[in-house]
Amino acid sequence: MATRKTGDAGLRLTIELVPATCWQANLRDVLPRPAWDALRRRVYASFGHRCAICGASGRLHCHEVWRYDDSAHIQTLDGLLALCELCHHVKHIGHARLLADQGKLDYERVVAHFLRVNGCDRATFARHRAEAFAIFAARSRHEWQTDLGLTGHAPLEPE
Repeated sequence: MATRKTGDAGLRLTIELVPATCWQANLRDVLPRPAWDALRRRVYASFGHRCAICGASGRLHCHEVWRYDDSAHIQTLDGLLALCELCHHVKHIGHARLLADQGKLDYERVVAHFLRVNGCDRATFARHRAEAFAIFAARSRHEWQTDLGLTGHAPLEPE
């Protein structure tokens, strides 16, 4: 299995762009709303109601962690994380840029969060972002099978 990752060694907070051909293929959209809400609440509780990356408390998001087999084109749900809003915007920085362009988000605040959490400079962010978008572009050229890990057991437990 050839899972490519960005050069994220040493980064606590990384960008994880979902290939365009996989958008809407996620657990949140498959489960009935009450089941998704119960699952995400369990995820939040399992992380002590704090962001799994930066430790922030407050409003949390349930982030789906994906593993990609770039040879077989299979996207596999690997786990769920409780993330604060800013960490979640970093994970999906392309969507964050769209929201910023619509005046709904301060993009520079998202970038500043990446820099602070990782203790890095803007050049490191730019390199990591470019690598993430290169992988996104390559993966978006393919149709993917999605494995949500639901076969034969209850929905995924948090990591």
